[in-house]
Amino acid sequence: MASAVALLWTSRGGAVETKYAVTLSDAEWRKKLSPPAYAVLRQASTERPFSSPLNEEHRAGIFACGGCALPLFSSRTKYDSHTGWPSFYAPLPGAVRTKTDFEIGVPRTEVHCRRCGGHLGHVFDDGPQPTGKRYCMNGVAMTFTAGRA
Repeated sequence: MASAVALLWTSRGGAVETKYAVTLSDAEWRKKLSPPAYAVLRQASTERPFSSPLNEEHRAGIFACGGCALPLFSSRTKYDSHTGWPSFYAPLPGAVRTKTDFEIGVPRTEVHCRRCGGHLGHVFDDGPQPTGKRYCMNGVAMTFTAGRA
């Protein structure tokens, strides 16, 4: 298995190396993931709104990373944000990391899996209480397992 390393930029302009517990080569990620999941998880693409079956998933259970199966969100924190993407007001403890993303010319907070670095979506400050956050996730970047949440 090849080692993958992400470079994150610090506020001082220097690169900081981040190593992930699950690392695969680009070819291994392409083999493991469907083309839409690869585009989102490994290339930070965005799925079309209202296209994910997980947007309509209302059973109790756990939403996990589609790249490495790390549990990310409990169904207890899922809500309908009317945006077209599965939304949550909080991740499971220690499941995600964030960084500033300037992809569209304005700063946004990108959310990625802490174990494999896969891009999941973005978090915004317009969610419900108790956190006021809206973790707007790409459904294709996650899996769902029904059961205890």
